[in-house]
Amino acid sequence: MSRKPKKGYFVRGQFVAEGSALDLELKAELKGTDGASRTDMKRESDALQELGEELLTLRADRLAQLGLPDKLTDALAELRRITNFEGRRRQAQFVGKLMRKLDDDTVDQARAALAEQRRGPAREAALLHHTEQWRTVLLEDDEALARWMTQYPATDAQQLRALVRQARKDAVPEKPGLAPRHGRAYREIFQLLREQLNQTDEAAPQEEEDDGA
Repeated sequence: MSRKPKKGYFVRGQFVAEGSALDLELKAELKGTDGASRTDMKRESDALQELGEELLTLRADRLAQLGLPDKLTDALAELRRITNFEGRRRQAQFVGKLMRKLDDDTVDQARAALAEQRRGPAREAALLHHTEQWRTVLLEDDEALARWMTQYPATDAQQLRALVRQARKDAVPEKPGLAPRHGRAYREIFQLLREQLNQTDEAAPQEEEDDGA
């Protein structure tokens, strides 16, 4: 019984079997690629697949804003649904395949949306900390109000001054030895400061505030 001949071709008198290392090398040369570029392509392919999987963490409204193709959106929804390890692995590969078909602008937008979402919690924490610092300074330092108004002149100075005055009164213990109590004015100062900082300061620490803390 004769053996089935291998599929391939001859190059300079040498038989090259399809799928062999030499075959892959020759095809790479024909395409103008080398081993390093193939590695780069593999790395980029893996990165796009990972990016696709990260899109599952993106809020629904942000994901919709990307305007992804329906096929990719459906594939992501299916990936979210699958819990089986092997099934999920295959679906993730399919998502990666679809991600490679996206144009560069869409990929950049997806990365930017994820980065912005990740910054959200960190920025909120910084904003709360910054607000708390300013409230403490305003209640402890009579000159802090002037510094605040210099940095944030849009603030209603009369309202803030009244709240600070009331919060100081509320903090006085009813009896010696009791801990200070915080009333409504104390909470309203925080809300007022937080709103102003969120609008104009972007939660960035100020040197003057640090000096007065």
